[in-house]
Amino acid sequence: MATTIEEMRELLPGYYNVRFGEPEYTTWLDESRSWKETCYIGDWSFLWQRWFRGPDALKLFSDISVNSFKSFEIGHSKHVIHCNENGKVIHEGILSRFGDEEFLLFGRGCFWADYKLRRGSYNAQSEADDWFVYQVSGPKSVAVLEEVLGDTMRDVGFMRFKEISVAGHKIYALRQGMAGEVGFELQGPREFGADVYEAIYSVGKKHGMRRMGARVASINHLEACFPTIVMDYLPAIYDEDMAEYLSEFEAAMPAFAKTAKVGGSFEGFQPSDYYRSPVELGWTKNIKFDHDFIGRAALEKEVAAPRRTIRTLVWDPSDVLDVQASLYRKEAEPYPFMDMPRDQRSLMSADKVLVSGEVVGVSTSRGYSYTFREMLSLCVIDLEHSEVGTEVVVVWGAPGGPQKEIKAKVAQAPFKTDNRRVDLTKVA
Repeated sequence: MATTIEEMRELLPGYYNVRFGEPEYTTWLDESRSWKETCYIGDWSFLWQRWFRGPDALKLFSDISVNSFKSFEIGHSKHVIHCNENGKVIHEGILSRFGDEEFLLFGRGCFWADYKLRRGSYNAQSEADDWFVYQVSGPKSVAVLEEVLGDTMRDVGFMRFKEISVAGHKIYALRQGMAGEVGFELQGPREFGADVYEAIYSVGKKHGMRRMGARVASINHLEACFPTIVMDYLPAIYDEDMAEYLSEFEAAMPAFAKTAKVGGSFEGFQPSDYYRSPVELGWTKNIKFDHDFIGRAALEKEVAAPRRTIRTLVWDPSDVLDVQASLYRKEAEPYPFMDMPRDQRSLMSADKVLVSGEVVGVSTSRGYSYTFREMLSLCVIDLEHSEVGTEVVVVWGAPGGPQKEIKAKVAQAPFKTDNRRVDLTKVA
């Protein structure tokens, strides 16, 4: 049976996000400055990893991904996106090429790729693995890693990786930067993880490195516009034709990741109202029509005539303060609590966005940026209202309860300058 919206809302209280370690190590205000001023180390080892090996491994990914693989050399990585026939995102992740017929996929897409492999006629095999994944990101990240290694990191291109040695262990460093800054993901067998972490952090402290706590871990995704599954869209797996996969997926996933939850003022009638296409999420550049893939026909039409795009919304401070002030008014029920810097529960809190009383978009990932001193959110919005500076209204509060109309303005996405691809030879 397909999951219903009623079931998703019944599960609203959800679970609190404990995947990134401690809630705070210094304070979330202090930690949130690290990726612009110094650097941080964060633990993303909860991500799933799976090896795909064999002559048809690349064909498998070509068949199930919007990405082109005409050029994909050993030592390169790609942000791969998997869609359903309607062009809505099922999963996405990072695929790295380790050999002619050897690939490692990070993320929930591991399950979809393995599922399609087992149901296809591919000369390939897959095998789960258990690696640590540490993000080291910020303007001082290069200096920290070079001091640890005693070697240069300035020869690593964006979305390229190389083998390095840390604490006597051979691991890999992928240049990525999920904070929108210079950054690397350090990856390797989990048994080396504690040694690698300590070696990096012991040096990093001298450079002002901070450990990334769970409370602020996703603010960099908000500022840098990296839409996140469950937070900004639901995976397109809750329809009847995906029942078999959904059953396998939920059986394989831990409790914190298997159940979708939705909240907020947006009133979807079915799970697909919370699905998003790669076009809507700002990933159009990843879509290449040089191969056949699941969802190609739908995406060809959408790329030719897009209806919505992604933007940042900047919320009016006085309206935000009124939401907080309502907690102290004894004469009326307060508006729903606006957690800081963002909701700590893992759910898709989706709020409707209005222009002249009409719904023109959906706001997600509401969060406070200490750097910019602004309450921000991501928003998938109709193109005709997407011009920067457009005034909109975000409705805060669930249907049937107290709601507050919050004025907001459309801003660019990403909100902060994207520094991921800077020339490392010019970084101090």
